[in-house]
Amino acid sequence: MKNEKLTGDEYDALEFIRRGARSERRGSPVDACIGRNAKRLSGLKLVQYARNGSLTLTDKGQEVLFLRRCVEALRALERNPASALDEDVLQFLGRKSHIAARDGGGYELTERGRESLADISAQEPRR
Repeated sequence: MKNEKLTGDEYDALEFIRRGARSERRGSPVDACIGRNAKRLSGLKLVQYARNGSLTLTDKGQEVLFLRRCVEALRALERNPASALDEDVLQFLGRKSHIAARDGGGYELTERGRESLADISAQEPRR
């Protein structure tokens, strides 16, 4: 199995591609970010080249970005239970029993959510 741990720059490139970044403006930071990471992301089957040379996300790429949003939501709730969450992330984390509604509004991490977040944090390289 390949090493599929992505850097922050690679996640940024995926996000730019998801938003439909055009590389018409040469020298832009978006163009440079995509250019630096396109080959590896394509090799990991997270993006694919269209016939016209543009990049699009694959289903796997969309899943990776969604899971990153879920992890960021768990971290946000750990810091502040009143954090705003996207509806799709909220439904997914609720369905997986990682979060629960609080009486006073907002959401809190369940024991399962805290365990998952601890596991994710332990797997990430130290900065």
